[in-house]
Amino acid sequence: MSATPKHPALDDVSKKIVELLQEDGRRPYAEIGRAVGLSEAAARQRVQRMTEAGIIQIVAVTDPMQLGFHRMSMIGIRVDSDPRAIAQELTKITELAYVVVTLGTFDILVEAVCESDEDLIDLIATRIRTIPGVTHTESLLYAGLYKDLYNWGTR
Repeated sequence: MSATPKHPALDDVSKKIVELLQEDGRRPYAEIGRAVGLSEAAARQRVQRMTEAGIIQIVAVTDPMQLGFHRMSMIGIRVDSDPRAIAQELTKITELAYVVVTLGTFDILVEAVCESDEDLIDLIATRIRTIPGVTHTESLLYAGLYKDLYNWGTR
């Protein structure tokens, strides 16, 4: 996923396809086609093009707690160099589900999904803080997950 948009705006048909897939990522192409006025093959091609272009991903969204990941945290990171380069380095860490450069108190925000407190401590102490340029981290531990949706549409 790119930090800056490089794709042309989606037309109304593609937006509707995205919204239909956000409701049900396993929706059949024939049903998608009927809903947007395309053939099954044309709907499949549109989805394939959007997937190959990196506009959409079709994945199973899990509940981390039910899979044994009992410690989640948002981590604010301050750096003394170009945050984009450090963010790119952070994307290599599998425990980080979300990496974004910000323009506020922190230079980078990441979301960590770990099995335990010990795993989170190890992640921060030995893998995040040791990246050259990282000067400060602040962890916001999740005490409860109340909403985590991916169906916000295309607006």
